[in-house]
Amino acid sequence: MILITQLYLPRRVLFETTALEYPLGRKIMRFCREHQLPTRFIAAHNRVTGLPGRTPQEKYTAAKQTLVVGVKRDLRFPSCRPSADFQFPLVTSCPGKCEYCYLQTTLGQRPYLRVYVNIADLLARATQLVQEKAPALTTFEVASSGDPLSIEHLTGSLRQTIEYFGALAHGRLRFVTKFTSVEPLTTAAHQGHTRFRFSLNSDSVVRKFEHGTPPVAERIQASLKIAAAGYPLGFIIAPIMVYPDWWAEYNRLLETLAAALKPLLPLPAGLTFELIQHRFTSRAKNVILERFPGTQLDLNETTRKFKYGKYGHGKYIYQDETAREITERFTATINQLFPAAAIEYFT
Repeated sequence: MILITQLYLPRRVLFETTALEYPLGRKIMRFCREHQLPTRFIAAHNRVTGLPGRTPQEKYTAAKQTLVVGVKRDLRFPSCRPSADFQFPLVTSCPGKCEYCYLQTTLGQRPYLRVYVNIADLLARATQLVQEKAPALTTFEVASSGDPLSIEHLTGSLRQTIEYFGALAHGRLRFVTKFTSVEPLTTAAHQGHTRFRFSLNSDSVVRKFEHGTPPVAERIQASLKIAAAGYPLGFIIAPIMVYPDWWAEYNRLLETLAAALKPLLPLPAGLTFELIQHRFTSRAKNVILERFPGTQLDLNETTRKFKYGKYGHGKYIYQDETAREITERFTATINQLFPAAAIEYFT
């Protein structure tokens, strides 16, 4: 029997004053009052001070227990390759505490959850970008800076966005999640315009590093509900880690997934996979060791290859031989178990 993960409930909720000018801001305030959650007002959603905690670990935990309700004033949507054309910022951060997460560094000292209440502004900007490229399709990634499904029970904004894109002829939406409370989205009028992806990993990786997230079995069960609701479905396996018996565990993951999906295959809306090897930056390593001093993550630069990125920055990835083995094993097995699926990329 699968345990259903408890829905996220913050310990404290901070509001930009102007957030109450929007329906979603008032909705969240009503929720706080009904559940007697402590609230206070702040000047700006990206300048939060006074959270409890003395050590880096205590401060990080307190931030993850904090929901900030604000207005997204910067309506520039950054590029989001290779996943999509643009990011679509509904939320920032999530309740999970995955040790390897790239948001450990991109969010810096602001790992608290943020939700943006000016949904109409965000949707209007997305529509403008879609119209500029029409009749070509324009794709938006909703989960580039956080996991909107993790707090959908508080906001309803993901369903609203899915239905809006369902009516956009040339707009497409994508998002990935580790969370599983998908029921409110199964009846959304998505029109096949949203690809719903689940993040999966091996038993060892989930157990050691993906704290505060639902088990893989629960994610797979949620994916069956999404497939039955007619959404285009996908899976991201990330970050792929190499350790003793790594392939035996990943192979078992793929076989378990294939067995669960078998009654539904082939999926009318298609099935995709995205494969991402484990990587880290020097800055990420420092933050991870500060927040998770006992981490078992492999952060040994001497066994990795350094890959330069934008602006002279770079990251440590697996050596070429190891990367080739990862992609060859996954490609062969996915092609065997899911012959109609597409592997969108390996990075």
